[in-house]
Amino acid sequence: MYTFEELSKLFIEKFEVDHFPASPKTLYDPNRYFLQLGGKRIRPVLCVMGNDLFDVINPDTWPVAKAIELFHNFTLIHDDIMDNAPLRRGMQTVHEKYGQSTALLAGDVMLVKAYDYLNAISRDYSKNIIALFNKTARQVCEGQQLDMDFEKKQEVGFEEYLNMINLKTSVLLAASLQLGAILGGASERNQQLIYEFGRKLGLAFQVQDDYLDAFGDPDKFGKQVGGDIKANKKTFLLIHALEAASADQKTALNELLHSDGDNKVEQVLAIFKACKVDQWAASLKEQFMNEAFTHLEDIAVVAKRKEPLKQLANYLVEREH
Repeated sequence: MYTFEELSKLFIEKFEVDHFPASPKTLYDPNRYFLQLGGKRIRPVLCVMGNDLFDVINPDTWPVAKAIELFHNFTLIHDDIMDNAPLRRGMQTVHEKYGQSTALLAGDVMLVKAYDYLNAISRDYSKNIIALFNKTARQVCEGQQLDMDFEKKQEVGFEEYLNMINLKTSVLLAASLQLGAILGGASERNQQLIYEFGRKLGLAFQVQDDYLDAFGDPDKFGKQVGGDIKANKKTFLLIHALEAASADQKTALNELLHSDGDNKVEQVLAIFKACKVDQWAASLKEQFMNEAFTHLEDIAVVAKRKEPLKQLANYLVEREH
């Protein structure tokens, strides 16, 4: 049984190899550049933790974890294009550095490489692994499309937003854990429980992300607070504020959303606080965490084996950056 930190170190050692051919450099170097930007590698390590919860680590878990990380980075390259984002982790995005057409191809070939890793695992598991991987990949694309659709919608309901976040963010965390559980020989019921643990953890993670963007300490958060407000992004906070606001507050909020004034962030935050959005977000996060931990407790393995997942879950949702 390993901690997240121990498994993270092991995964990084295995992942930091050259995944791509030498030629053409103009196609593969952008991917090498993007992968060296780093990241927390949470999803692939969750896959290994999902295996480690049930049994000793199956050698096939490492290529599956690599496939998950490559898939996640493929989505980031394409997301950056769709968002027209100039920076990722403080560095130029692939489309900014190498051009949009190359970035599209680089992302595509990164996804192809993910399937090379999946194709390398034992046929005893590959059918179930690839079925879950494909279902999850499709759902992530659906979530991204809904997110873009919401930018054009005047109002988005709480349940609509929850469904979008579930698809865009939560299912990949959940599937990473279940993929590891499959490789660890978990029963169907235990697989579903660890999936639901990951899904609810993903929702709590997003609530914390939305909260930090509005109320975080900029020195700890590492970026300017209020980015979502400036971009008029639909978030848990904005959706609840529009539902909880008085008629006057709602009018003021809608006017602010259509303005670019210097004090926009401060004025929106004042309405958020008046509507007690910060307290509501803390309560919602706690609800999702309690549900996640209930699923984890129901998994039929000894409690001690669950400790690393509990510690990681608490870190992810209590973080300040």
